[in-house]
Amino acid sequence: MKNILVTGADGFIGSHLTEALVRDGYHVRAFTLYNSFNSWGWLDRCDPKILKEVDVFCGDVRDFNGVKTAMNGCDAVLHLAALIAIPFSYHSPATYIDTNITGTLNIVQAAKDLNIEKIVHTSTSEVYGSAMFVPITEEHPLQGQSPYSASKIGADQIALSFFRSFDTPIAVIRPFNTYGPRQSARAVIPTIITQLANGADRIKLGSLTPTRDFNYISDTVNGFIKIMESKNSIGEIINVGSGFEISIGDTANLIAECMGVKVKIETDSQRLRPENSEVDRLMADRSKAKLLLGWTPEYGSLEGFKKGLCETIEWFKEPINLTAYKSHIYNI
Repeated sequence: MKNILVTGADGFIGSHLTEALVRDGYHVRAFTLYNSFNSWGWLDRCDPKILKEVDVFCGDVRDFNGVKTAMNGCDAVLHLAALIAIPFSYHSPATYIDTNITGTLNIVQAAKDLNIEKIVHTSTSEVYGSAMFVPITEEHPLQGQSPYSASKIGADQIALSFFRSFDTPIAVIRPFNTYGPRQSARAVIPTIITQLANGADRIKLGSLTPTRDFNYISDTVNGFIKIMESKNSIGEIINVGSGFEISIGDTANLIAECMGVKVKIETDSQRLRPENSEVDRLMADRSKAKLLLGWTPEYGSLEGFKKGLCETIEWFKEPINLTAYKSHIYNI
């Protein structure tokens, strides 16, 4: 496979993945969301030498004609385009169904029509809901605890149905909580870092007790590429996570320690999820990824998490990066 389409290439993970694929010698077509500003999202901040090698296609995954046109001539598709903010899914659930489910249907339908060699569909650990057991294997029951997670469950099943019905070569990657440079401030780690980097000694967060399995961006990107390149992944759902869990409160304190500051945490009621919607615990079982792909995280464990946080903090502290974030408001 030489010609790769990355949908959602303008986003956090997608932009890093696009860069990594170019460095690995692939020809990349980057599918970005059309807008009148001609913005390519985070691709605009990529190394110009790398961006020069990328074929940028502006469109919308909800449009089948655009999706099929973008996929024409590609060997593989890495499908990341989605709406992902959980709080906004409470406000506008229909947009999540349209983008995440219909968008995925467009991808797999076009893949079937064009005989694409490999589709990697992006899931999320949110589909598991609060852990019934840990570590969470791929066989864990699915629980739609937010409109977002429900839409991703639907998208996953649409993708897998094409594998089962038409032998479309589809693999599902299920990343746990990816973090790193360029992540949106709707996520907790950038929320903490940007508030502290702007001089706050009191930061506003939601619930502090839930635990998360944070996976550094380079480990997630490596998981995508290994799944794309492996024949063992076809028809499979594969967790990509660190296998290490930490609470939100402890994460905030660890970030403050890495930044050399003291911090007091205030609970902001608008940042709290509804009680039955909150995912209380996430921790990945990554044994399947190791068995099928030989994938293991470089940033797993507490020490790896500290290392990843330090690298993330250094990126956010750069003035040109920090000014792109509005730390004084709640980003839903």
